[in-house]
Amino acid sequence: MKDLVSTDWLAAALEAHDAHGRPAVFDASLYLPGEQVDARARFEAQHIPGAHFFDINDVADVESDLPHMVPATGRFERLIGALGVHNGTPVVFYDQRGLFSAARGWWLMKLFGHTQAAVLDGGLPKWVREGRAVDRGQPAPVVATRYHAHFNAARLRGLGDMLANLETRRELVLDARSAGRFAGTAPEPRPGLASGHIPGSRNLPFGELLHADGTLLAPEQLRQRFAALGVGADTPVVTSCGSGVTATVITLALAVAGLGPGAVYDGSWAEWGATPDAPKA
Repeated sequence: MKDLVSTDWLAAALEAHDAHGRPAVFDASLYLPGEQVDARARFEAQHIPGAHFFDINDVADVESDLPHMVPATGRFERLIGALGVHNGTPVVFYDQRGLFSAARGWWLMKLFGHTQAAVLDGGLPKWVREGRAVDRGQPAPVVATRYHAHFNAARLRGLGDMLANLETRRELVLDARSAGRFAGTAPEPRPGLASGHIPGSRNLPFGELLHADGTLLAPEQLRQRFAALGVGADTPVVTSCGSGVTATVITLALAVAGLGPGAVYDGSWAEWGATPDAPKA
C-alpha cells in the first residue's frame, strides 16, 4: 500500500466486493488552539462514506501536560482495536483542510508497526470538489477487534534525543512551522511558550510541500525542495513543528519522495519552547 493514495483509488477501494480488502477510513482532523472549530461536529456534518472520526487528542497520552503525545502501546492497541482495525486492515486517513493533520494518524500507525496505512491526497476538500458522495451524522458502529502493536522506536525522538543532537548534529532537524514562528517574529498559538527555534534546525513550512488545492507535490518536486535544505537519500532527518502534527506532513513527504522514513520530535515546540534549559535560536 502506498503512503499517499488518490481519491480515485479510495473510491474504487470502497466499492470493492471483497470486504476484507476494503480500507478503514478515518477523518483525523485537528484544529489549532484559538481556532475554536469542533472537528468532530464538522465530521458529523459531512464525511467520506463509511469513515469514522480519529481523535488525535484521544489516541494520545492523556496524562501528559503536552498536547497529543504518543500514547503507551497498550492504550494504542485498545483504542485502535475499538475502531475496528486489526493488524491486516488497510487504513486511510484524511482531514478537513486537505493535508494538515491526517499525516499524524498515518505516522502513529507506522510508529506502532502498521504498514498498511496511507493518507488521502487532497483530503475531504478534493473529495467534495469532485462531487463524490458524503455521509452525514453518526457513522454505523464497528465491531471491536484485538490489535497487536509493534512499536518502532526509530521513528520517535524525545527531548533528551534533541538535546544530545545539539552536540552531535548527527540528524538534520526540519521545522514545519511558519517562517514567522520559526524566526520568532510571530507569536506562538499556545500561551507561555518562548519564541524562536531549535539551534541548527532548518525551516520548511509544511504548506510549501503542497499545491494550492491541498495535494502533495510530485515526488521529484519534493526531492528538489528537500535537496535545497541539504536533504539527500542518506540524510537522517527529524521533523518538528508546534506540537508534532504538521511535522508529520514533512515525514510523509520524505516517504513519498523516497528519502526514508525519518523521525518525529513528538514534543516539538510545545515542549522545547516551555523548557527553560532548552536553548532557543
